[in-house]
Amino acid sequence: MPVAGVRKKAAGPTVSRSSEILWVPSISVSAPRPHPEAAPPSGEQALVFIRERCKSQHRRAVSMKPVKKKKTEEPELEPLCCCEYIDRNGEKNHVAACLCDCQDIDEGCDRWLTCKSVQPETCERIMDTISDRLRIPWLRGAKKINISIIPPLVLLPVFLHVASWHFLLGVVVLTSLPVLALWYYYLTHRRKEQTLFFLSLGLFSLGYMYYVFLQEVVPRGHVGPTRLAVLTCGLFLILLALYRAKKNPGYLSNPASNDKSLSSSQNECLSKKGQEKTKGFPGADTSGSLNNRTLKDDLKGSFRMLASSPTKVKEDWCAKCQLVRPARAWHCRICGICVRRMDHHCVWINSCVGESNHQAFILALLIFLLTSVYGIMLTLDSICRDRSVFTALFYCPGVYANYSSALSFTCVWYSVIITAGMAYIFLIQLINISYNVTEREVQQALRQKTGRRLLCGLIVDTGQYNRGFLRNWQQFSTLGTRAFHHPAEDIV
Repeated sequence: MPVAGVRKKAAGPTVSRSSEILWVPSISVSAPRPHPEAAPPSGEQALVFIRERCKSQHRRAVSMKPVKKKKTEEPELEPLCCCEYIDRNGEKNHVAACLCDCQDIDEGCDRWLTCKSVQPETCERIMDTISDRLRIPWLRGAKKINISIIPPLVLLPVFLHVASWHFLLGVVVLTSLPVLALWYYYLTHRRKEQTLFFLSLGLFSLGYMYYVFLQEVVPRGHVGPTRLAVLTCGLFLILLALYRAKKNPGYLSNPASNDKSLSSSQNECLSKKGQEKTKGFPGADTSGSLNNRTLKDDLKGSFRMLASSPTKVKEDWCAKCQLVRPARAWHCRICGICVRRMDHHCVWINSCVGESNHQAFILALLIFLLTSVYGIMLTLDSICRDRSVFTALFYCPGVYANYSSALSFTCVWYSVIITAGMAYIFLIQLINISYNVTEREVQQALRQKTGRRLLCGLIVDTGQYNRGFLRNWQQFSTLGTRAFHHPAEDIV
């Protein structure tokens, strides 16, 4: 009997709340199937439930992410104009303000005007300030200029024009120029500093002599187009040889750093070779580790060979480069790196002369001598007619009557001085190559009073690497063409 106020339940399966929750799909893409006895809820209820679950999971994921600190927004730097730059203090400056706000220069000028001594620290600060502010306008900011290249560009034309005024002035100026150059060389050589002074002097001398030749000698009508073309080709060949001589002279690097700093192409090549070698071997590593292990084993083997003579290794261990130098290698204190078969550090190319560029250095000297002698002959033949070259060099009457001929004659004597110095260097190089010695080995033998000396020390034969004239030149002709491999007896 039905009870009043109690609603009769509908017939059919009972739907529980637990079964209703069990039916609702989760956030995952593939939702689980509903219970076979549970009646599916309406579509609106399912969508509402899915939205709520999505929101809750999104809030949970956001709360679990690490909070990133917002970077402080740095003010964007305005682009620099052609005359602006960032100085050594990190401040924006202008080329026009190169003489403004410099206490060191003001103090130095005051002391110089009052005849007081300037402290060396003040001079260094003044030079640093001048080198930092000496710039030329350039795109996207002014570019810094090395201060050592400026003196030749300014002083050489001034000295040559002054020397062409009178014979006595020419003697004084042309005598003082080599003295000043040698003084500056010993000053920079003693401080072990790199300088572009001599490279700038050499290149500017070539260009200026060629300019004077075109302006003062060619218009006289005694130099034909063929001779001018030959002289021009010689000048270009000098520049090409100098470019080749300034390349890597054979710098040595630490084998460990080489192993770590393999390029991507080398790594790909190693991996390809490793895959070819390890085909068919289960468990083999095809990523190139086999070849890396082989390279490390080779390095260990070379150091194991060096361990057999610990005394020699200790003598030739370079603490700065952290490597054992091979035979005839040396550490250049100016370049700051070890050079293979180092001959000397040449200030005229601002680089070392070593195994890789020694041939190009000799070739540059030879082409320069031939071109310079040819240009001197053409000039003397134009300004001193009907006289031999040797006679015209020492006796050319009336050459100072005309300023054009006086300037040409002064440039000829300047070229003769430079050519004589380069001829001496070329002669020393030929002698050293013939006896298979380097300039460093010659200087070391002279200091230690070892080896055989001839012609008052002009020829020094250490006897250690001398294999005869022909074999010595044959070995020199193959420098830099063979792989860098030295047997154990070559390690010193």
